[in-house]
Amino acid sequence: MTRIHPGWLLASLMVLVIASVIWALAAGSVSLAWSQLAGILAGDSTLAGYDVVWRLRWPRIVTGFLVGGMLALAGAQMQVLLRNPLADPYILGVSGGAAVGALLALLMGGGRGVMAIMTAVGACASVFIVFGLAHGRGSWSSTRLLLTGVVLAAGWGALISFMLAIGPDGTLRGMLFWLMGDLGYSSPSVWSVAILGVGLAVSVWLGRSLNLLAYGDLQAAALGVPVFRVRLILYFVGSLLAAAAVMLAGSVGFVGLVVPHALRLLGAGDHRVLFPAAVLLGGGFLVVADTLARTVLAPQQIPVGVVTAFIGVPVFLVLLYRGGKGL
Repeated sequence: MTRIHPGWLLASLMVLVIASVIWALAAGSVSLAWSQLAGILAGDSTLAGYDVVWRLRWPRIVTGFLVGGMLALAGAQMQVLLRNPLADPYILGVSGGAAVGALLALLMGGGRGVMAIMTAVGACASVFIVFGLAHGRGSWSSTRLLLTGVVLAAGWGALISFMLAIGPDGTLRGMLFWLMGDLGYSSPSVWSVAILGVGLAVSVWLGRSLNLLAYGDLQAAALGVPVFRVRLILYFVGSLLAAAAVMLAGSVGFVGLVVPHALRLLGAGDHRVLFPAAVLLGGGFLVVADTLARTVLAPQQIPVGVVTAFIGVPVFLVLLYRGGKGL
């Protein structure tokens, strides 16, 4: 596959994000002409559709970009941390713990604030359980971390199935919709922007060390990289990003798996380029997916996680075929 210069890659992704945002603002159950949208963006509040754009679509677009950026960035981090190109943000069970907390809040009839707190508690519990068990009394390793995370994720999955089985019919549909990934009831906040910004800044700061880690722990340590500390920071930052994404939109699959693969095949081998590129491509991808979720069966909406799966499966298979040697 053709490799693109990092500068051109980032510039192209910026154009993609802008185009996806403009399309998302114009498309929906109430479509807007381009001239009408231009007037609304210029601040003409007398135009029909002004409230639709700024009160309904814009917050959803921002949330979609944040969630997509978090998932893509966390996916790239987990693949580096575990040295596994098939790793995704959910592989260590963090999303399972967050989902259990969120579903408990829904079962109790709690509002968005209670749901956010319960989601954070579930995610934090999962982080400490996985890391504590993976470290144990012996040395910490990527293999032990991966195995512990997979087993814990299976346990969370069983608990989720149990809650769905005993949940009342009145809340069951909402629980299922949330589990499939949904941006309909989410809204951006300062903390979500801060988490993505800090996560990206820390990731880029660690970029040089991660480039050296690609040659192996011994070589990186010989060149002065504090291997254990770098991996510990990467694990907690990736877990925080995954938990925040789940808190905002539920479980949205394939973003964190497909996006880093596509970027590496396009030449983003340097992690200082890969991480910001992942945020841009992941955010733009989820904005496009959510726009399709709103428009394909309009006025009925489908979960955005369903759309990302429909798009992600064939795209990932193509990436596997074209870049098989890199996997």
